[in-house]
Amino acid sequence: MTARVVGVDGCPAGWIAVSIASDGPLAPEVRVHARFADLVAETGDAFLAVDMPIGLPDFIGPEGRGPERPVRQKLGPRQSSVFSVPSRSAVMTEDYRVSCAVASASSEPPRMVAKQCFHLFPKIREIDALMTPALEARIFEVHPELAFWRLNGDAAMTLPKKVKSRPNPAGLDERRALLVRHGFAADDLVRPPRGAAADDLLDAAANALIARRLLKGEAKSFPAEPARDARGLRIAIWA
Repeated sequence: MTARVVGVDGCPAGWIAVSIASDGPLAPEVRVHARFADLVAETGDAFLAVDMPIGLPDFIGPEGRGPERPVRQKLGPRQSSVFSVPSRSAVMTEDYRVSCAVASASSEPPRMVAKQCFHLFPKIREIDALMTPALEARIFEVHPELAFWRLNGDAAMTLPKKVKSRPNPAGLDERRALLVRHGFAADDLVRPPRGAAADDLLDAAANALIARRLLKGEAKSFPAEPARDARGLRIAIWA
């Protein structure tokens, strides 16, 4: 069994990675990587649970990309944190208006692109350029709010992490307390490294616990039977 598993979240400086032991005491190690490729190279054969879409359909039908709808159904008031990801051709555009036009033309019913999702496109493209069906044996898409749902006994968090795009201390405290119950020390969760925010650290820590579940074969995919995109990449969110 691999010695470490890693939870990953996008952050202003690139990617924050929380590495924990695959079993027993967590012994977390936290680093920020500028490039996802460097993170993958430096983690050897470790399982990575990454909060970023992996697998991009050429066309988006009424059910969306695939994972988002079943995940939203679990999250109640937190479901707005799950963005609707458009087609591969829309994600590959760098202009917002063009992206909306391409997304609308490659979806039924036609859908535009949320600005928040558009801002994720550079990181989605970064992962997409690297991913292969072989790499998905150890790199899995996750979502922090679904991770917290799973860690909270399949119940969504009651408070938002942010209110009007600003950190919500009560929501962060709620998630921090849950992570402490799962083995993190409170001191490990209060000082994010340079280039990452407090919520990035908490999200990556939650994702690390899902990476441990993935390694042990305990995690489940949403949907239960994932589709694959034209490049053969699995389209699923795990928890």
